[in-house]
Amino acid sequence: MSKQEKRLSFASDYMRGAHPDILRRLEESNLEKVSGYGRDGITETARDRIRSVCGSPDAMVEFLVGGTQANAVVIGAFLRPYQGVIAAVTGHVSGHEAGAIEAGGHKVLALPQVDGKLQADTVRGFLQDFYGDENHEHMVMPGMVYISQPTESGTLYSKSEIVALRKVCDDYKIPLYLDGARLAYALACPSNDVSLPDIAKLCDVFYIGGTKCGLLFGEAVVIPDAKAVDGFFTMIKQHGALLAKGWLLGLQFDELFRGGLYGRIGETAIKAAERLRGALTEKGYRLCFNSPTNQVFCVMENKALEKIAEKVEYGFWEKFDDEHTVVRFATDWYTTDEEIDALISVL
Repeated sequence: MSKQEKRLSFASDYMRGAHPDILRRLEESNLEKVSGYGRDGITETARDRIRSVCGSPDAMVEFLVGGTQANAVVIGAFLRPYQGVIAAVTGHVSGHEAGAIEAGGHKVLALPQVDGKLQADTVRGFLQDFYGDENHEHMVMPGMVYISQPTESGTLYSKSEIVALRKVCDDYKIPLYLDGARLAYALACPSNDVSLPDIAKLCDVFYIGGTKCGLLFGEAVVIPDAKAVDGFFTMIKQHGALLAKGWLLGLQFDELFRGGLYGRIGETAIKAAERLRGALTEKGYRLCFNSPTNQVFCVMENKALEKIAEKVEYGFWEKFDDEHTVVRFATDWYTTDEEIDALISVL
């Protein structure tokens, strides 16, 4: 085993394989012949489970492999060719998707944020200024608002904040889209007051992330009003995002939402992150972003990081100043007490 493989890994929450229950179901179904493209009985059962837990019986539910893929397909399907998507300047589509949205022909209209979150007043002001400009027909029309729960900074939108954004979207007749790559960790957070039914009621489209939350891969796109967009299945195909063995996605989500696993899977990560934040505070480290979820951000001296990097794989976030760096430690659905103890020991 190499030196790097022996390091503790807290770089992200997609570093492990899958929950044992998911692997068991995959093994049990491995030799079955199943219809393709997600048009099979297992996947349809998964759709029904998600519709039920979201309180959205008529929703369209489609499964894609990854988050960037889901964002590109959803935004491409909902926007007209001349429209762009509003997002926080720190939003995932703004800075961490390699221009995937722009590559599809849609500009990301990045706006200022507070604690990683778009503010309803900021969005309203931007839309007012756009339509108040006599030259707006020569500009990229804002056609959607994108948020994520939790945010890229690990913070949470409250229900009232999403309601306020919904009001702005209604006033300007544009859809609200919620990226839920880490949604299980948001739902497991004690300070969260937003449920899946709330999201289904307040958002025109959202996705439930599996890649970072216990699956080998997969994201479930939910469109509460199935008539809100035409040709979504065809758009998935057009983007090269249609998995022939679609049952691999459906089966994983069927198990995730059978017996309440999804409702429990984020709890371990939240408890581990709370322990880590407490230890960092006790040791005098400066925490960043006031994140209550599974992403823990702190400021560290560059010289200290050189030593820590020998034993711990962390995520670089941003330069703080010439002598300090903001780093991220991400816990996940299987982070153990022993791993947190080892990390605390290194720190």
